[in-house]
Amino acid sequence: MNIRKKPLAAAVSLATLVAANPLHAEQAGGEQLEEVVVLAKGVTFNRSEVSEAMRRQQSTITSVNALIDNLPGVSVNEGDTYGFDDWSTNISVRGFTISQDEQQIGTTIDGIPNGGSNYGGGSKANRFVDPANIGSVEVSQGTADIASRSHEALGGTIDYRTDDPADARRSRMEVSAGEFDARRFYYRFDSGTFADNSKAWISYSNQKATDWINESAENEREQLAAKLVTTLEAGTIKAYVAYDDVHEDNYQRIYSAAQFEASPKDDFLRDEWTGIPHIDQLYRRGWSTLRKNLLSYAQFDFDLTDSLNLQSGVYYHRNKGRGDWVPPYLVDIIDDGSAGESEFLGAPTVYGGVQRGQIFFVDADGSALSPRDGCISSVVNVYGQSGPEYDPACYPANALPVMSYRHTHYGKERTGVTLDFSYNGLVAGYDNTLRGGFWYEDATRDEHRDWHKITDASQGAGFEASPYWVQYDRSYPQETRNWYLQDALTIDSVTLTLGAKQFLVDVERKDLFGASTDARVNSDSDILISAGLLWETPLENTELFAGYAENFKAIGDSVLERPDSDLENIEPETSETIEFGLRYAGDSFTTTATYFENEFENRIIFLDNNTTAGPDYLIGTNGTYFNAGGIESSGVELLLDYDLSESLNLYTSYTLIDATYIGSGDAAVDEAQGITPGNHVVGIADHLFVVGLDWASELLYGGISAKFTGDRYVDPGNSWVAASYTVADAYLGLNLVDIHPALARTNLNLVVNNLFDEDYLGSVVSGGAWIGAPRTVSLSAVVDF
Repeated sequence: MNIRKKPLAAAVSLATLVAANPLHAEQAGGEQLEEVVVLAKGVTFNRSEVSEAMRRQQSTITSVNALIDNLPGVSVNEGDTYGFDDWSTNISVRGFTISQDEQQIGTTIDGIPNGGSNYGGGSKANRFVDPANIGSVEVSQGTADIASRSHEALGGTIDYRTDDPADARRSRMEVSAGEFDARRFYYRFDSGTFADNSKAWISYSNQKATDWINESAENEREQLAAKLVTTLEAGTIKAYVAYDDVHEDNYQRIYSAAQFEASPKDDFLRDEWTGIPHIDQLYRRGWSTLRKNLLSYAQFDFDLTDSLNLQSGVYYHRNKGRGDWVPPYLVDIIDDGSAGESEFLGAPTVYGGVQRGQIFFVDADGSALSPRDGCISSVVNVYGQSGPEYDPACYPANALPVMSYRHTHYGKERTGVTLDFSYNGLVAGYDNTLRGGFWYEDATRDEHRDWHKITDASQGAGFEASPYWVQYDRSYPQETRNWYLQDALTIDSVTLTLGAKQFLVDVERKDLFGASTDARVNSDSDILISAGLLWETPLENTELFAGYAENFKAIGDSVLERPDSDLENIEPETSETIEFGLRYAGDSFTTTATYFENEFENRIIFLDNNTTAGPDYLIGTNGTYFNAGGIESSGVELLLDYDLSESLNLYTSYTLIDATYIGSGDAAVDEAQGITPGNHVVGIADHLFVVGLDWASELLYGGISAKFTGDRYVDPGNSWVAASYTVADAYLGLNLVDIHPALARTNLNLVVNNLFDEDYLGSVVSGGAWIGAPRTVSLSAVVDF
């Protein structure tokens, strides 16, 4: 196998250092890539890219989010072994997080903004890209490229890049199966070159699995996608469209170290219906996420002259779905007097209004019952012992239990345009590049919540089609404008960059019931400065880099979800990032070392309504938000990629992170939220260490990697520690080319995740954590024809 690496001066970034594992790059079927050419541009910040070996360590059934877990500074946790559960997914980079309650990392799809990563109306990358259609994933850990577009990029960006069509006509079929009833079918047709200058592909995938705890979940994902690339004399045109439809049954977090110690493989959601509402609120199939996403874009990249390049893009995104819960009562909305409860008997839907109370049991006439005086409940679940109102033993024998099936409906529609230019010229005889761009997006997020009566709470979770109550209905229009300019001047071996950008963001709340006043928040940023230095040192293949960036996160519409909130004191979140690094890339040896510091101010804190006492189903949102200080983090990232031989490669990375709370400056506020300045940030490991060994021959290929994740705190008070753990992944592949000519384009791949079945806590949010997935085996077969 030949390995050719371009000189560092011609442009080597950390992306190439991580991606330079050529041993297992795969073309059609079982054919191995015989040459890897590194063609990345030297940059003034740290950046890394997923390698082929990292892709093979993950099951084809899993989500694209899992692919980046072994990159420096990155940690990915998913409650589901195949990544089905968005509710429990957590991605952190250098102390910044994408989780249920934090969105601090920018995400783009082929450079197109993803529209937010939050659970309520947002979409992570796995909603847009099938794992088999990924070309690469690039992570800018801190000082991201100035042209990256996101409302959330306080701590770097992740760009998921779809695969371009193949040059030759090809059909590819992939069939996968795994533990927990997992199965996947994928088909893709590549047209090859047509009309002299175009090529395209279209793909379809369907995958299913149950949960790994009690195997009662019904998870299914279906996606249809297509991409077109047309090459013209002056440049290229690309178009992409993807439709994704997913149903996920969720996992529940646990709330104490004692719970995990007692039951390290149980999240306390149930697989059977008991007829006791206090127990059945934990019925897994009633904890669900349903989402449909449609994303389409067209991008244009043209060289107008030898010196001037122009790029533009237009995109459209539509998101629709809901989140489900099964509260153990009916909400009493109408004063029915002595008549039976209309919420139970089937009166017309009530829109808005104020709840009068809750109904737990009724008699045969539908009248609400009260528990017997002095009755002490014996019903216990993970939330503790129930009150007598939940216990059927505290009511007459013929009492009927009642429950609700609560739907929160989410929708989002976005239309946007991007425009970028790059002009290469000379300044005082030195090479100079001037870049600039503009981004405009018009978006509207809709949210409403309705409550349906469970038809017969003694028998199962089936619910009435018509809701008895629509709690609220709101719309959140948002308009975004963003501009940037950057100049890069190269003087001999040194390149200096200086840039500026600004976000102009307006978001509104429109109450479609007129039950609360409309509201509007302007969260324009200051002019944000970035600067960088790149020095190609006299030492061959070695460069030094340094970068500084001011980052910004716009105030999201989530702060408008509680109508009574005081918005006067809410400010946008901001951060500053500094990093210094050294890179070296030889013929068989590449390494990098980076030191970074982040200061994150005006942190908007999320107060979760899902507590140890159980969910507060009636609260208007998933929680509330306010500014409460910030975070300081600093650390070191080290990376080594070494070709031990033509068939054996060693990859290792180490990250040290010290992330602590700054505090709000108000001791009373900090105390009320359990934050002590100087305490470690929830969910951020102090040490991350990865080592992987990958090997290939003509017939077989394989590899094993292990990742150590250090201690993490689950609460801001740092009283509960999620202990460190090590998870190993292994894969073994078989290229059938030498076995029989008819099998020449067939490849088999066996993946074992969590090889040694480690018990550990995975995703962490303030006050709770999800259990990590167990050992999981899956097998896939790919056939090209």
